[in-house]
Amino acid sequence: MNRLATLFLTAGCTLALTGCGQSGDDATPPSATTGGGTHTHADGSTHDDHAAEPAGTHDHDEVDLAPITIEGMRIQLAQGHGVVTAGQESHLVVKLPYSDNGATVVRAWLGGSDRTLSYVGRGTYAPSHDDYDIHAMAPNPLPDQTMWWIEIEKPDGTKVVGSAEPIVN
Repeated sequence: MNRLATLFLTAGCTLALTGCGQSGDDATPPSATTGGGTHTHADGSTHDDHAAEPAGTHDHDEVDLAPITIEGMRIQLAQGHGVVTAGQESHLVVKLPYSDNGATVVRAWLGGSDRTLSYVGRGTYAPSHDDYDIHAMAPNPLPDQTMWWIEIEKPDGTKVVGSAEPIVN
């Protein structure tokens, strides 16, 4: 009974706290259409979208993660908002090995490859850094072997998926 209650509570929180104003993994990020603005995090803090930042001011106390290779592409990653904590929002920066001015769709989630109880965040392209910022809620409880899962959908429609080890407690 406890697991069922936790499942419903987690699902309800995920729906209520969709992170950065997005309502799903196919939501249009605010800066993709407006070129700027603000967004609100799960903890209630608000700040300007990254697309509106001047070059060199991308500051989220990001920590570089080990680069990963997906289908021959070397992907650079950084994690922001501290360590991954169950039920809290985390931040991932994804730097692709090519520049496409935001034409690629980049999604990420924390947990397992099957996305169970995971919130899938869609990346917002930051032209001043030529990277994608993704905010995603960590499932509660965190599954064993929690990973960042990154899905890259290229402009031609092909999708590739890979994973990276997050910074956790």
